[in-house]
Amino acid sequence: MSGEIRYIGIGMLGYAFMGKAHSHAWRDIPIFFWPPPAIPKLIVIYGRTKEKVKEAAIRYGYKRFTTNWKDVIKDPEVEIVDNCLPNHLHKEPTIEALEEGKHVVVEKPLARNSKEAREIYEAAKKAKTKSMVAFNYRFVPAVILAKKLIEEGLVGRIYHFRARYLQDWLIDPSFPLVWRLRKEYAGSGPLGDLGSHIVDLARYLIGEPKRVSGMIKTFIEERPLPEDPSKRGKVTVEDAFVAVIEFENGAIGTLEATRFATGRKNYNNFEINGEKASIEFNLERPNELRVYWHEEPVRDIEGWHEVLVTESHHPYIKYYWPPGHVIGWEHTFLNELYHFLDAVVNDKSIEPQGATIEDGYKNMVILDAILESAKTGKVIEISY
Repeated sequence: MSGEIRYIGIGMLGYAFMGKAHSHAWRDIPIFFWPPPAIPKLIVIYGRTKEKVKEAAIRYGYKRFTTNWKDVIKDPEVEIVDNCLPNHLHKEPTIEALEEGKHVVVEKPLARNSKEAREIYEAAKKAKTKSMVAFNYRFVPAVILAKKLIEEGLVGRIYHFRARYLQDWLIDPSFPLVWRLRKEYAGSGPLGDLGSHIVDLARYLIGEPKRVSGMIKTFIEERPLPEDPSKRGKVTVEDAFVAVIEFENGAIGTLEATRFATGRKNYNNFEINGEKASIEFNLERPNELRVYWHEEPVRDIEGWHEVLVTESHHPYIKYYWPPGHVIGWEHTFLNELYHFLDAVVNDKSIEPQGATIEDGYKNMVILDAILESAKTGKVIEISY
């Protein structure tokens, strides 16, 4: 880094799961990505509960905290607003931040539905600042390697894409009715929470979908209220979905997500079958990519190969540890937010590596099409 060091102010909306992950990444960027385009300076963090957000500010290292999200957006020291709030609070703060002239990162899914997502997209088109949807699995080195193999023609014509995102944290019927189980807050269940990730990976790796058909299911329709476990409330989103998808390039695929897959904790798995090779990835083993070559250069070792994606020439790995020293889930956020920081400071494009607000909008169109198909029993053509 030559000359004067630049600092860039970060304003965080939300202190829980994603707020913690993103705050950790902003703090660690200059530790690994040196010299960084700028050093993130944690200015202010928002949360509804004063004591909890105060504690988060101390833990994560923010200068101050607030219980009014508008304070973050209006703060003159904040250049980047990072929206990690629940889905129902994506639209208004994101649009207001864009209109205020802030750069914006917003967690996935972009909104509760495609109508809200379209409103955010329209605001982003008018803005003169950078914006990105936080689809962090685009920044897993093994996933980037998979894309590289596809783009270089080593997989050949793609026939199949199948993806599953499986968890099991709702198996217990006594688990409370949290916001993710209520449509007014979440928009949908695992379709938006988990399905948005695999739909994004489908578009990122394979291309645009042409049509979809889907099915949804709610297994447990009532759960205890968090504020009073003696009372029960209605679950208003699906517990699981499956979908069949056809791509513009002729490939076909299946998508599935659930929180009822006993024994699966964070099983984000995809397999791609092409004329020359097959590729498989499993997020629970994030440093590995499994590859099968149709025509092996050495016949005696034909079969599936486990590629450990930790060499210095692999994407992003040069910033971390020596070969063979694995990185973890939290590093996807460092890679992602470093990419965004570089785009902001050096006026680079978010795409194709990162997901734009337009990508987030298109993702929501596909998710809504799956829901529509599940409700009507019809195959839905994708139209943006």
